[in-house]
Amino acid sequence: MAKKVDRLVGELEEQFRFLKEIGADFIFAPKTGDKPGCRPPGRPAREEILALHEKVLRCKKCPLALGRTHAVPGEGNLEAELMFIGEGPGHDEDVQGRPFVGRAGQLLTKIIQAMKFEREDVFIANVVKCRPPENRTPHRDEAARCSPFLLEQIRLIQPKVIVTLGKVATDFFVPSASGMTNLRGQFYVWNGIQVMPTFHPSYLIRNEGNRQIRKMVWEDMQKVMAVLGKK
Repeated sequence: MAKKVDRLVGELEEQFRFLKEIGADFIFAPKTGDKPGCRPPGRPAREEILALHEKVLRCKKCPLALGRTHAVPGEGNLEAELMFIGEGPGHDEDVQGRPFVGRAGQLLTKIIQAMKFEREDVFIANVVKCRPPENRTPHRDEAARCSPFLLEQIRLIQPKVIVTLGKVATDFFVPSASGMTNLRGQFYVWNGIQVMPTFHPSYLIRNEGNRQIRKMVWEDMQKVMAVLGKK
C-alpha cells in the first residue's frame, strides 16, 4: 500500500513540475457530469469509423505494411472537437497498436491534461498508420497512399480544431517551405477546420533542457483552449 501511495505522489509531483515549467497556473478540479470536449451522443458516424479502422488494420497498400507489427489507426473520442495528428507510429506504438504511447506519447498526455482535457476526450492519429523503418520520416508516396484513411477520419469525426504535431503533419494541412518555428502559434483554416501547428513532443524531449520550447507549445495550446472554450 505504501509503495502505491509513493508512486501516486511521485506522479503528481511530476505533473506539477511539468505544469510549472510550461507556465500553467491552475490545478485540476474533479470533473462531474459530461466529459469536456464531447459532443452529444448518437451521431451516426461511429460504425463507419470503426469499419474504417478495420480497413486500416488490414491495409497492404504500401511497403510499410510489410515491416509492421500492428497498424495504428488512432484512438479517442469519436465525437471529439479536438484532434492531435502526428507523422507516424514509433516502436512502442507499433508494438501496442496505439498512437503516442512511448515517451512522446506520455508527454502529449500531460499536455492534454494541462489543457483541461483527458486523453479519452480527444482523438489522436497519425498521417501514416504503420511505422516507417527506424522511425524515419514517412516518404511522400507513403503519406499519399495512407491519406484517404486520415481524411475519412476527419470527415467522420468533424473536429473543431486539429493540432498538428511536427513538420510532416503540418505540411499535410499547411504545405510550406517554412520551418515549424515560423508556422507554429497561428491558426490556419483547412476545409473549414482550425489547424494549429506546434512542435512534436519528441522535439521537446530532444530539447528537454530548453524550457522556452515547452512554453511556446503551451502558448499554442492556450490558443486552442480559447477556441474550445476551455479558458
